[in-house]
Amino acid sequence: MNEFTDWLLLVLSLPTDSATARMRYWRALKAKGCAVLRDGAYLLPVSGEAGMAEMCDGIRQAGGAAYLMWFTSRDASQEQQFRTLFDRADDYANFQRSVEDARKTLASISLAEASRLVRKIRKEFEAIAAVDFFPNDSLVRAQSACHDFLEAAEAVLSPGEPHQGEGAIRPLDHDKFQGRVWATRQHLWVDRVASAWLIKRFVDSNARFLWLASPGECPEDAVGFDFDGASFSHIDGRVTFEVLAASFGVDSEPGMTGLANMVHALDIGGLVVPEAAGFEAVMTGARERGLGDDDLVSEMGHVLDSLLAHFAASEKSTAR
Repeated sequence: MNEFTDWLLLVLSLPTDSATARMRYWRALKAKGCAVLRDGAYLLPVSGEAGMAEMCDGIRQAGGAAYLMWFTSRDASQEQQFRTLFDRADDYANFQRSVEDARKTLASISLAEASRLVRKIRKEFEAIAAVDFFPNDSLVRAQSACHDFLEAAEAVLSPGEPHQGEGAIRPLDHDKFQGRVWATRQHLWVDRVASAWLIKRFVDSNARFLWLASPGECPEDAVGFDFDGASFSHIDGRVTFEVLAASFGVDSEPGMTGLANMVHALDIGGLVVPEAAGFEAVMTGARERGLGDDDLVSEMGHVLDSLLAHFAASEKSTAR
C-alpha cells in the first residue's frame, strides 16, 4: 500500500442533560459512516469531512465538547487496520439478501407497494454506497443486484420499457408536428406521463394521444414515443422526456433542467432529486385510484406545471 490515507479524528463528549441531542448526534455520526475507536472517539477519512465542523459547532452549542483533528496513517499496518473499520462487505451482503427477498414479492404486490419497495431498495443502496470510502468487489456485486432488481420492478411498474439507443439528437421544427397523433404504451408511468405533458404544453397543443396495448400496434402515421423503434425514445443515457425536450429546444425553458433530472432519476436512476419521491407518490396514488391514461395525463399535468414553476424559481434564486 503505497499511499496513506488522511484521517479525521473526532473526540467528543455529548451533552448529558439531553437524551434527544445525544441520540440526534449519534445518528448523525452513524449516517456519516464514522468508525468507533472507543467511547467518544470517532474516525473518518478526510474525504468524508463535509459537515463535520458544523456538527462539532452544534455539539458545543448543545453543551457538549467536540474536537476535530487531522492526521495520516503512520505506516501500512495502521493504514490497513483503519481501513478494515470501513469495510462495508457485511452491509452489502445484508443488502443483497434484502434485494433477494424483495424480488420474490414483486409478482404478488400492488403497484403502490412495488413503488415503495423500489424507493426502499434505492435508499438502502445509496446509504451504504455514500459511506463506502474504500469500495471493492462488494460494491460491484451489490450494484449489480440492485440494478437487476430495479429492472425487474420496472417490468412490473412499466412493462415494455425501451432499451437505450445510440445516435444524435437532431433539432426539429415544431410546425411539422402539429395536430398529430402521438402513441405510446398504455398504463403510463413517469417518463411517459411527463413526455405527454411536454408534448401537449410545448410542442403540439392539439396533440391527440393513443395508448397502445403493444408497441406493434402503433399506426404508421402516428408519432411513437417511449418504446423500442419509436420516433422518440431513450438515447445515449437520456430518457424519452429529455430526448423530446432537446429535440424541440424545450430543454432551455426555465426550470426544465430540474424537471428533467427528476424524471431521469425516477425512470432510470441517477442524481438524487428531493422532489422525486413526492411526484412518484402522487403518481402512484393516482394510478391506485384507477384513473385512465387520459385522466392521468390531465391530473399529473397540473403537478408538472407546478414543479416546473418550482424549479424555475429555484434556478432564479440560485442565480442571484
